[in-house]
Amino acid sequence: MNATANLKKIIVQALNEIWGLEIEDTDVLVNETRPEFEGDFTVVVFPFAKQLRTAPVKIGEQLGNYILEKSTAISSFNVVQGFLNLSFNNSFWNVQLDEILKNVNFGYSEPNGNKVLVEFSSPNTNKPLHLGHIRNILLGWSSSKLLQAAGYEVVKTQIVNDRGIAICKSMIAYQLFGNGTTPESTGIKGDHFIGKYYVSFETHFKQEYKKWQKSDNGLNAFDSNKKEGEIEDHFFDRFKNEYFNTYSKLGIQAKEMLLKWEDGDEDTIQLWSKMNSWVYEGFEKTYEKLGVYFDRNYYESDTYKLGKTLIEDGLKREVFYKKEDGSVWINLEDVGMDHKLVLRSDGTSVYMTQDIGTAQQRNVDNQVNRMVYVVADEQDYHFKALFEILKKLEEPYAHELHHLSYGMVDLPTGKMKSREGTVVDADDLIEDVINEAKSASMSRGELEGVDQFDQEEIFRKIGLAALKFFIIKVNPRKRMTFDPKESVDMQGQTGPYIQNAYVRILSVLRKSKNNSTLEVLDYDDLQELERKLIQTMFQFPDFIKDAAEALDPSSIANYCYNLAKMYHRFYHEFRILSAETESAKYFRLKLSEAVAQILKTGMDLLGIEMPDRM
Repeated sequence: MNATANLKKIIVQALNEIWGLEIEDTDVLVNETRPEFEGDFTVVVFPFAKQLRTAPVKIGEQLGNYILEKSTAISSFNVVQGFLNLSFNNSFWNVQLDEILKNVNFGYSEPNGNKVLVEFSSPNTNKPLHLGHIRNILLGWSSSKLLQAAGYEVVKTQIVNDRGIAICKSMIAYQLFGNGTTPESTGIKGDHFIGKYYVSFETHFKQEYKKWQKSDNGLNAFDSNKKEGEIEDHFFDRFKNEYFNTYSKLGIQAKEMLLKWEDGDEDTIQLWSKMNSWVYEGFEKTYEKLGVYFDRNYYESDTYKLGKTLIEDGLKREVFYKKEDGSVWINLEDVGMDHKLVLRSDGTSVYMTQDIGTAQQRNVDNQVNRMVYVVADEQDYHFKALFEILKKLEEPYAHELHHLSYGMVDLPTGKMKSREGTVVDADDLIEDVINEAKSASMSRGELEGVDQFDQEEIFRKIGLAALKFFIIKVNPRKRMTFDPKESVDMQGQTGPYIQNAYVRILSVLRKSKNNSTLEVLDYDDLQELERKLIQTMFQFPDFIKDAAEALDPSSIANYCYNLAKMYHRFYHEFRILSAETESAKYFRLKLSEAVAQILKTGMDLLGIEMPDRM
């Protein structure tokens, strides 16, 4: 039991013994004491005042005296209004440091018997992974790691969007303009190779549409369908989808290919399988660069027919209703939403249908207690509706569905567009940040004497830390702008800044050659900053638990930054190798070792590796 948990237990006991009040540990709120007040932890007394009909200050005083009598770890207390501030003695903090050093998995919880499925990445097979995918992947991966650290068994999965009109666009473009080339013959990575044809389709489609606009058919369409006073440019922007579906030769070819695919045409399926295999190979290389893998993959080509049985069952139970045209809907007005289509009039599925079926299939396959969907905030409404529908269907997992909704990522140059080829590919971005790290390191000349292979490995770790940390440190809900140059700054709130603290500690430890028989418990002259470092590390388990429950890795990123910043200050203000006494030297070396341990664990939870040198 950690100190705050033990403190809560004592307070529960005190409230019962002194006033006869029975409460649970969860009813006691304990926070870190604010810097302007004396103390380490603060108990919030206000909630008990009304129940006990006693002034908060009086409750605080009596609780303080009780705790001082019962706990040997508390050295003093003070009461400020309804807040009881408690100070722990030096020996308590020395013991905490000793416990951290003895436990390489400090911060991790015991298995809790619950199983969580986390879906992330979920790319389309018509284009390579890009910057937006990177934020999704990093959030999904780090959330998975946090849930594992908090005691959950985690299944990491993705659903690959490998069917539909967008995929057929790439296939048609390859047939028309590919000339039999392959990723191998061109030397282009598989997903980039296919993405080139998706962009090519859009380029040729725009040329076709522009030409059609000046034709008799185009001018007639404008005259017949324009709104009053509408100019040609605005009309044709609005009319683009209608043109694709009704007039476009390329559009007709893509739709015909989709029908052939759905009918199982052998040649179409063969082309589809070959092109998808190229993309999967490309995706795997990018995932490997990011240090990411999945336990189970789902494919939309397998799942798009799922859900119909649940819809039929829901109709019988009057969860859904059928309109005159045969389409099936659900009324979600009771939860503040509208009526939602779940099956078209011709009996074909919509995305909601297959998402309902996929959720059920995943539960059958994995027997999970919770499911987490990592998807951009553009789909907030969809997932809210999905979760409500599954509740109405009384699916056993329906009340433990979570949408990790995140904001989009921009570059300093603005937004990105896949169809126009203006997206920043994940592979290019990874290469860019590694090159930025290399350039910054070479300019400082800090790796002289390190062989070429080891240097490249260091640049890789620094570059990826820069990329990952810069993205993860932002609260998922916020939209963000990624700047490669800013991400590698050694002095800012960056991954390399934290790595630098870790490397600095390793350097100190290498120089120490410490063979002392002393123990950290022998040091009794604990300084305020030393105490603060231990207190910050002591809170690491709570940060992990809170971050896991909130599905917010940014809190761990900021925790690591604050700990690194505090250590950098400690390094500059205190002597370590030339400390004033042997016990101080030993203690500060062990304190440094513990900080390195926590930084390495914390950054690993974000999927970030730590280098030995920089």
